[in-house]
Amino acid sequence: MNSKTLDMTSGKPLKLLIMFAAPLMAGNIFQQMYTMVDTAIVGNGVGVEALASIGAADWLNWMILGLATGFTQGFSILISQAFGAKDEKKLNRSVMMSIVLGVGLSLVISLVSLVFLRPVLNLLNTPDNVIGGSIAYLEVMFSGVIITMMYNLFSAILRSFGNSKTPLVAMVIGSITNIGLDMLFVYGFSWGIRGAAIATIIAQACAMIFCWVYVKRLPMLVFHKAGFKLHFPTLKHLLKLGCPVAFQNMIISVGGLVVQYVVNGYGFVFIAGFTATNKLYGLLEFAAVSYGYAVATYCGQNLGAGKLERIKEGVTTAVKLSIVTSLGVSVLMIGGGRNILSLFVSSSASQKAEVLDVAYMYLLIMALFLVVLFLLHIYRSSLQGMGDTFVPMLSGVVELTMRIGIALLLPLLIGEIGIFFAEIAAWAGAELILMYSYYRKVKNMRLTSADL
Repeated sequence: MNSKTLDMTSGKPLKLLIMFAAPLMAGNIFQQMYTMVDTAIVGNGVGVEALASIGAADWLNWMILGLATGFTQGFSILISQAFGAKDEKKLNRSVMMSIVLGVGLSLVISLVSLVFLRPVLNLLNTPDNVIGGSIAYLEVMFSGVIITMMYNLFSAILRSFGNSKTPLVAMVIGSITNIGLDMLFVYGFSWGIRGAAIATIIAQACAMIFCWVYVKRLPMLVFHKAGFKLHFPTLKHLLKLGCPVAFQNMIISVGGLVVQYVVNGYGFVFIAGFTATNKLYGLLEFAAVSYGYAVATYCGQNLGAGKLERIKEGVTTAVKLSIVTSLGVSVLMIGGGRNILSLFVSSSASQKAEVLDVAYMYLLIMALFLVVLFLLHIYRSSLQGMGDTFVPMLSGVVELTMRIGIALLLPLLIGEIGIFFAEIAAWAGAELILMYSYYRKVKNMRLTSADL
């Protein structure tokens, strides 16, 4: 395999988007496979309480890792635009300064998250029989933030060049490594939840190293010591793009933490069921995430090349593609979701039926409204690709508001099932503001282009 790039500034959008997204989908499937195996091994090999421990840690883990991945998503916007414009000097500076920022930010994030880990879990009303496992899991995950940051950054750099195949291979390597180490650490060494977390970090390190090898082979990039000398205008520009995306992820996860607080109050059986479905969340959105990355790269490259009409054409194609795909995923989850969920719960667990009832009800509700999530990814990614990270950040605030409001109020009216609609409301609120902003931006760009 080589470090082949994909120029998305010419050719039919449908073909380009599918060519770019297909390897990402395959990679996401492998990622979800090892996430599911990770959860299944813990749920079956350690027990329902261990499954609940991972669930109680989920949103806090997502918050910290979301900060790391948010910055890398923002950095990749500038890299995509420089590649589309064929500006080698700007491209090299963007990549080098992204690496410098990635290392520095990951160390800060890791330190702060470890310091506040226990106080936050206590604040979230985490049950006594669950909190110990949550801490054990998160201590390892937060210690490895720099690995997660660098893996996501190198993958983002490759995608900015139109290379989505190398991240796929990296994900396959990571998946196989993680599954093997899960079996060894949890079943063989009896390391429990901590062993599952260690396996995940080692697997990400393998994927990171693989991506780095191919980043160094990308055309137009020249790595040398002088290239890492701080260039403050570029650093400022990268932070201007990355901070809103990272903040967007953080505020979305704050809403998730409120949801987790409410869920924790229903006991560890409910937490375990809620967790089982959350572990399928990636399967629900794997295609949406892939289309989103494709659209972001497509829009970034075409904006850099000054081809504004192609942006509208590509996004319209992506919307149609997303609607069809989301309907297919929904049908699969409604028909076979309960069987998949059963993999996460030990057959000997006395609470298995109760856990599965909670899990499938949550999955059913999300599957019925899945098209909303797909369109959210398309419109958010298109705006980010065009360099607008403020509106996506604002959409995160809307997600936060909707998620918290529904999580706190609806269960009071209709009982525990009300918590399942917090996610749907968050998707819908964010999508409305993103759709409006995208079409307004496209209209303004067309008018500006006509005046030139």
